Amino acid sequence: MTQKLDCDLCEQVCEHPQVICLAKAELVSDEMAYKTAEFFKILADPTRIKILQTLAARELCVCDLAAVLDMGQSAISHQLRFLRNAHLVKYRKEGKMAWYSLDDAHVTNLLMQGLSHVNHI
Repeated sequence: MTQKLDCDLCEQVCEHPQVICLAKAELVSDEMAYKTAEFFKILADPTRIKILQTLAARELCVCDLAAVLDMGQSAISHQLRFLRNAHLVKYRKEGKMAWYSLDDAHVTNLLMQGLSHVNHI
């Protein structure tokens, strides 16, 4: 009987101490890894992705976002609260209107890179 080896494993155990040392020195802290994982959890919702994609093109009020996504204003507001707390979107008040936009160019870049990556899979 022949043993099947996983192609993604090393067939021989051998460590490279210099590379290991460099990689450990460059490794993010546990706190940074946790915060980054929490950040990506915020993006793990299709509605939030659609909100970000919509806001990447233009500033919209909650009413307009609700109409674009065919959802209620309270549901949109709930999602916007998550995005606001993660510093992905910002808003400004103009009278009784709340206008939302992406927080900065980093958010646009992150979103576009994610969409591009998924499009090429």
